[in-house]
Amino acid sequence: MNAELNAELHKLSSADGTTIAYRRTGEGPAVVLVAGAFSTMSDPVMTGLAQALAPYLTVISYDRRGRGHSGDTQPYAVRREIEDLRAVIAAAAGGRAAVFGGSSGGALALESAAAGVEMSRLAVFEPPYVTDRSRPPLPSRAELTGLVEAGRRGEAVERFMTGGAELPAEAVAAMREHPFWAELEGVAHTLAYEAAVVGAGPVPVERLAGVHVPTLVLAGTDSSPRMRNAAEAVTAALPESTLTLMDGQAHGQVDPAAFAAALVPFLTA
Repeated sequence: MNAELNAELHKLSSADGTTIAYRRTGEGPAVVLVAGAFSTMSDPVMTGLAQALAPYLTVISYDRRGRGHSGDTQPYAVRREIEDLRAVIAAAAGGRAAVFGGSSGGALALESAAAGVEMSRLAVFEPPYVTDRSRPPLPSRAELTGLVEAGRRGEAVERFMTGGAELPAEAVAAMREHPFWAELEGVAHTLAYEAAVVGAGPVPVERLAGVHVPTLVLAGTDSSPRMRNAAEAVTAALPESTLTLMDGQAHGQVDPAAFAAALVPFLTA
């Protein structure tokens, strides 16, 4: 078992009383990792990234509300998730930390910075916005919530994957045959949270224009044009940002060591 999973589990109370669980490992300047859809701090990608960063940084991983060891106070609101991140930075990092968010976790990190959550630096990987107005709209919060409330959790996962993550329908059908599909259905209720964070799709240019935090935007050379275009648009909207293309990386297919190599120089500068 890696060091991240061996790290002690801590819990804190967010502003609305929701319990948020987190782990801390490594040494150096603090960075909080914000996971994207389906992810917990214990999944292989998150633990792999934490392990790769730990020799250089104090890494704080946490379970976003509604998954893992964290609570899920209702009704959901994006501002509550922003409060969760603020509470994690305050309690786990002593009030000062950089933030890295992947996919919709990157969108949440950007919204948090726009809302005034203090960060020393910010890095995001492919926030899944949409710049092509001719593209069908992303699955909405209302649609995904309706499917889950109707007991159609598998359909919610499939709709999110095909309509939001751009996976081919046949690939999703094949995934249904694997044991991990049950785990995906287990967090299906949180897909509406991702939809709320990302919104209808367009980059929130006006909000991002107010983010004055040094920001590194990452995109994979093997990702879809949509993801690369969104990364470029986010970079253009942020006043203090740079874009780095990562060779051989793609949305949903990432190498933690490659990400550490890109993140450490920026986060420790």
